[in-house]
Parts: sequence; structure tokens; C-alpha cells
Amino acid sequence: MHLAYLDTGAMYRAVTLYLLKNNIDYNDLDAVAAALQQVSIHFERIHGQNHTFLNDVDVETEIRSMHVSEHVSPVSAISMVRKAMVQQQKAFGKRRNIVADGRDIGTVVFPDADLKIFLVADADVRTSRRHLELASKGIDAEWDDIYKNLTERDQIDSSRADSPLRKADDATVLDNTLLSEEEQLAITLEWVRLVRSEE
Repeated sequence: MHLAYLDTGAMYRAVTLYLLKNNIDYNDLDAVAAALQQVSIHFERIHGQNHTFLNDVDVETEIRSMHVSEHVSPVSAISMVRKAMVQQQKAFGKRRNIVADGRDIGTVVFPDADLKIFLVADADVRTSRRHLELASKGIDAEWDDIYKNLTERDQIDSSRADSPLRKADDATVLDNTLLSEEEQLAITLEWVRLVRSEE
């Protein structure tokens, strides 16, 4: 079975990038509402990697910058932004079989998903992984700044009123702190096989 990948976090990052590049104050809800009408997001596979396009421009590197990371949680907490993105995400899910990644995927976007995995890891390990990811994209960021950003985003996303970050009641927890990518994939594929065998 061919599965498409939906990176919902990238969508919120793309909206954040649009607001920042156009000097739109995200506390001005009327301005945000107008901006959302000008935002078009889609994904393409390039050399085996998922790339995010904002208004037909590849912004995959830009949206991973610390500047965007510092603003994405307050932007994604805006109810109208969440509603607009969730509507697009649900439409994407209706068109094809997907693997979706996001902080409200199992609770809000796809509450009836066949398999829900709540991924967790030690904060230091998450920071080191993000540091390596950014470095691979040519983005220079301090380890301490990344750690602070990750923990602050967790706090903001967990406490927001609209679609907070939380584990779905029927989600399976996967702690990948000590797992390699290959080990995580093997575990996930086994869970997928189990789900499909029960269908």
C-alpha cells in the first residue's frame, strides 16, 4: 500500500513564515484572517524528501529556521488558523491513505485513525536531534536556544484552548529516546501489521 506523508507542523510553520515575511501582526486577527486567504500550501517529494511549498515556492529550509520556530506556537494557537489548517488536513486525508504527523492529529484531525502513535522522547535527546537536523540544512542554531524553544512550545501547545497537544485515549505511546530510526520503523511497521490483521 502506498502512503502519502502529511506534515501538519510544516503547514503551521508555512503560515507563520507568511505572516513574518509580510510583517503581519498575528495578534491582529482581522489581518490574520485576510492573510489566510492568500496562503496556499502543498507538499512535493524531492530526492526522497518531503518539501513544503508556500504559494508554489519551496520553503522547506526557511520554515525550519529558529526565527519561525520562535513564533509558530502562538500562531498555531490562533483558532482561525487551526480551523483553516485542519480543514485542509481532513480534505487531504479523504483523498488518499496517509501517515500524518502533528500535535492534534489523533485527537482532532483524524480521531478515527486506524493507528495512533503518541511519540515521546527525552528533551535533551530531542534537542540534539533537532540540532543535527538544522545543521544538515545549513541552519546554525545554539543547542540551548533549541532546548528552550522546544520546551516552551510544548508548554504553549499543551495549554492552548483550541486543539491542545495531548495523547488520544486510544493512542499507543512510543518512547524513542533510545531507539534508532531503523528500530522505530520496525516497531511501527509491526503495529501497522497488527492493526491490518485485525481488520
